[in-house]
Amino acid sequence: MPKISIIIPTYEHGDTLEKCLLSLFSQTFKDYEIIVVNDGSTDNTAEILEKYKDKIKIISQENRGAQVARNNGFKESSGEFIIFCDADVEARPDMLQKMLDALLEHKEYSFAYSSFKWGWKDFKLHEFDAEKLKRGNFITSTSLIRREHFPTVGWDESLKKFQDWDLWLTMSEEGRKGYWISEFLFKVKPRRNGISSWLPSLFHKIPWNKIGWAPKEIRKYNDALRIIKEKHK
Repeated sequence: MPKISIIIPTYEHGDTLEKCLLSLFSQTFKDYEIIVVNDGSTDNTAEILEKYKDKIKIISQENRGAQVARNNGFKESSGEFIIFCDADVEARPDMLQKMLDALLEHKEYSFAYSSFKWGWKDFKLHEFDAEKLKRGNFITSTSLIRREHFPTVGWDESLKKFQDWDLWLTMSEEGRKGYWISEFLFKVKPRRNGISSWLPSLFHKIPWNKIGWAPKEIRKYNDALRIIKEKHK
């Protein structure tokens, strides 16, 4: 049984998937398994997975979303610790070792997360704070979790946005907490079609409800925000 299970959901990430895999193959910590869940990709994802099929476990499914892919990957995993690593992540060689060391040393924590780089931006993050987490998410899905503390309900497959925030809120409500590693242990390549890659942060501060109109993506964002707030009152 591997110490760590790395679960990668991927949909149309052929442009970043190989770099992600190569960064994981280069980890200083070697006792792991990699499970890639191809969520119905139509680009060159299948070719990349075929290239590395001897080093990874491949699961293929119809396009049902990252949260379904993560749950399916978890069901096939066996590691004592799990990490859900998105396909646009490039890990530092010592990422797994640093996160594992943190949890082995601090047994009162259920998961370990780190600061990271998003394109040219540095996200320094901060220590775990349950009250701050209720106001907004500051933890990415690329965090190492104790398997025994992963919620039995898994990822909420009904959510279209904020799935990672929902997971951390669920764990927090179960009395779990995370250990913050201040180092930048991975970087993320922004996607052109992501809301955060094209909408200035100013857009989220405009009182659209008072104006009576808002861009479609802003409306989707606000709708998803309301769903999370209702679920975790």
